Amino acid sequence: MRRLLLALFPLVSLLGGCTSTDYDLVNTASIPPRFADKDPQDFGARTPHHHSIHGIDVSKWQGDVDWQQVKASGVSFAFIKATEGKDVVDTKFPEFWQRARAAGLPYAPYHFYYFCSSADEQADWFIANVPKSAVYLPPVLDVEWNGESKTCRYRPSPLTVQSEMKRFMDRLEAYYGKRPIIYTSVDFHRDNLVGQFNDYHFWVRSVAKHPTEIYENRRWAFWQYTSTGQVPGVKGNTDINVFAGSEKNWRKWVKAVSQPKEIAAN
Repeated sequence: MRRLLLALFPLVSLLGGCTSTDYDLVNTASIPPRFADKDPQDFGARTPHHHSIHGIDVSKWQGDVDWQQVKASGVSFAFIKATEGKDVVDTKFPEFWQRARAAGLPYAPYHFYYFCSSADEQADWFIANVPKSAVYLPPVLDVEWNGESKTCRYRPSPLTVQSEMKRFMDRLEAYYGKRPIIYTSVDFHRDNLVGQFNDYHFWVRSVAKHPTEIYENRRWAFWQYTSTGQVPGVKGNTDINVFAGSEKNWRKWVKAVSQPKEIAAN
């Protein structure tokens, strides 16, 4: 299947001239943090607080969320856990995405990948439980090692990981018309993803250092910089993320990806 050039990538075009070391566009003077943090880290000169677009990612563990208050606090987007493996749906997902939509907050569902199930089983499960209206921003594939799992600690080879990811993402792109975003952690990226999937947007976890210090040659679109954030409307700790570009970049990107794109076969 040959995909048409997707308008999904205006951010890549905007940043096309950047190297892996200057992908972080926002180099303004230091500004106060927008949200409190129970365990703030010193990121040096390139702090996430230089970025104007902040968002959260949530699951059932956040409990009840006041989405109107979340948006009023300055949050610009939400990644919401939808599914895991081939048989788990987050119990808060239907409520969260609909209330985020009602609050006027851009949202996207994410899937936690389980390496003891096949890519097709998991794609079938996601598609069965995530309506197209729940995919405003592109869907997210969350890939990381889960050493604490009680049911599956299998770590396939990098080639198997990449093949399964591609199959899963191709299925979602064909169904929803939006190329998925890849979320990953430092160790999983190091083991499987260096130099791979360069035509996908990445959302990276880096809670102690700037991503360019620990993700080899990786351009990122979203950076998860804390898991101990304090956001009005969310009880307890929550993850906070920033978007790589400016507010103007953000508006253009959201406008482009909020509509499904045509996919053509040979």
